[in-house]
Amino acid sequence: MEYHFTVPGTLPGLNDYLKAERKFTRRGGSAHSVGNDMKQENQMLICNAIRLKLKRLKIQRPVHISYRFYEPNRRRDLDNIAGVAHKFIQDSLVRCGVLENDGWDQITGFSDAFFVDLHNPRIEITIREVEPDAHN
Repeated sequence: MEYHFTVPGTLPGLNDYLKAERKFTRRGGSAHSVGNDMKQENQMLICNAIRLKLKRLKIQRPVHISYRFYEPNRRRDLDNIAGVAHKFIQDSLVRCGVLENDGWDQITGFSDAFFVDLHNPRIEITIREVEPDAHN
């Protein structure tokens, strides 16, 4: 089986996330990571996209995930685009209960493709179930 959903817009790049991880704010007398805030905000947006399209889907088999990144321009390096997106999206799939975990037993691999769409930046995600023994 294959499942599809789309995250509108772009996600922060790896450089943005690393910069945010080095910043802290004070909350209630303790330091709080700006990077964690960035991750939580983006996971909320991603979870909304997941629930909109996949509802309460729970996948029991291992999967391969294909990412199609549509950027508004070519300014960001490809690894900068994909690095944090993989982390945020896969963690969101676990948070929403679509995947039990995002380890080797659940995700056999992923692939990326990159395009430019000035007027409709987005990330199209395809989750494809694979045979349990096919990835060993």
